[in-house]
Amino acid sequence: MNRYYLFSVILLIIGCKQESQDTPMLHEETAEEVIVYKEYVGEEPTEPEQTEFYEPVPPIVNPTGNKGAPSDAIILFDGSDFEKWEMANDSSAVVWHLNDDGSMTVKDSTGNIQTKKKFGDVQLHIEWRSPEEVQRDGQNRANSGIFLSGLYEVQVLDNNDNDTYVNGQVASIYKQHVPLAKASVPTGEWNTYDIIYHAPEFNSEGGKIKSGTITLIHNGVLVQDHVELKGTTPYIGWPKNPPHGKGSLMLQDHSDNSRVGFRNIWIREL
Repeated sequence: MNRYYLFSVILLIIGCKQESQDTPMLHEETAEEVIVYKEYVGEEPTEPEQTEFYEPVPPIVNPTGNKGAPSDAIILFDGSDFEKWEMANDSSAVVWHLNDDGSMTVKDSTGNIQTKKKFGDVQLHIEWRSPEEVQRDGQNRANSGIFLSGLYEVQVLDNNDNDTYVNGQVASIYKQHVPLAKASVPTGEWNTYDIIYHAPEFNSEGGKIKSGTITLIHNGVLVQDHVELKGTTPYIGWPKNPPHGKGSLMLQDHSDNSRVGFRNIWIREL
């Protein structure tokens, strides 16, 4: 081997080594799993009938057949009584205000209320309003919350001309997910929340093996798009993941005379 050839090989090795250090991404391979549907592998059908099936037949649901709610919905509150609710702190009878217009209003500093029945995955419809008379600002203006499984809060707040931290504003998943849009109606009018909630799953040792998710439509506007619940939604500290099964739907008394009202609450178990 002559000196010129040996010198060329050394320069080539040094150059390749330097290139690998300077541009590592050029030599990395991505290991992306390609999605393959087993039912569509093999010989492709040539007749339309080969890709048609007739079972299972979906159940028939009348979308307004249960007092204006879907026929398979559970009516949690129709304005007549608190039969399906209890105080969250001691399971006693609800002491919030029952109004003549078919709504309820938080009774200040009495505590949260929750459903007697416990739920897992659900579709929830709930309507809420802030008081027309504005008092205070920030997090102390018409503050309440809707807690899925009693643990995961969808924020209720009057944000009209009232800025606050965006992961705590109206329609946020409290301290976790900022809404995609602010879709509130004018202060004092009724807002609607339509929520799809899938509960987290835990193994036999209590470890979370699948995160819960929430989709939220606020007054017809998608504001939370199948977002992952990273855990509970505490005011202070990190989210926690205590193992749990089905849980109550809970409505919050913020204990600051926020005077939030609720009406027309129904739920479908998924």
